[in-house]
Amino acid sequence: MEDMYFMGWEFEFLDFLQSIHSPLLTSLMWFVTFLGEKGWFWILLGGVLLCIERRRPGGIAVLTALLLDFVAANLILKPLVARPRPCWINESIEVLVKIPEDYSFPSGHTMASFAAAGALLFMGQKKAGVCAVCLAVLMGISRLYFYVHFPTDVLAGAVMGLACGGLGAALAKKLQAVRTKRDYL
Repeated sequence: MEDMYFMGWEFEFLDFLQSIHSPLLTSLMWFVTFLGEKGWFWILLGGVLLCIERRRPGGIAVLTALLLDFVAANLILKPLVARPRPCWINESIEVLVKIPEDYSFPSGHTMASFAAAGALLFMGQKKAGVCAVCLAVLMGISRLYFYVHFPTDVLAGAVMGLACGGLGAALAKKLQAVRTKRDYL
């Protein structure tokens, strides 16, 4: 019951979002959340970048960040924290997306989105990175809008996703430096 006290403000925020639902907003949020399903959009983006020679380091950074994100979020944190989703606790809300079966913390959609966006930013791909950050923010909001994550799940996903993005970019830059040195010799 003590957990419910600490989650009170989070439920208040989620309930507020329920009060602003509209058909247009629901359609937009559904499309955004769909882009994050299983990370397909970000994986595809990384793969496309990998195929473009001058963008290849960015593709390596994005895919590395997503791999780090998957291990951290899905294999370690979700099972370790085992936080129930808000829609599991408050079953009176009509959930407009398929109810996820895994735990809530951190938001995987948000974390993957910020991992990819962060990788692009840290690789110096500013235009693509800023666009990706905007999509990542919308991704986090969509998960709240659909009542499948708490605000702290999304916030933690954003912060940890950026960390994965930074690490993915650092590893890609290291690989790039090794390749440049090898080519130089």
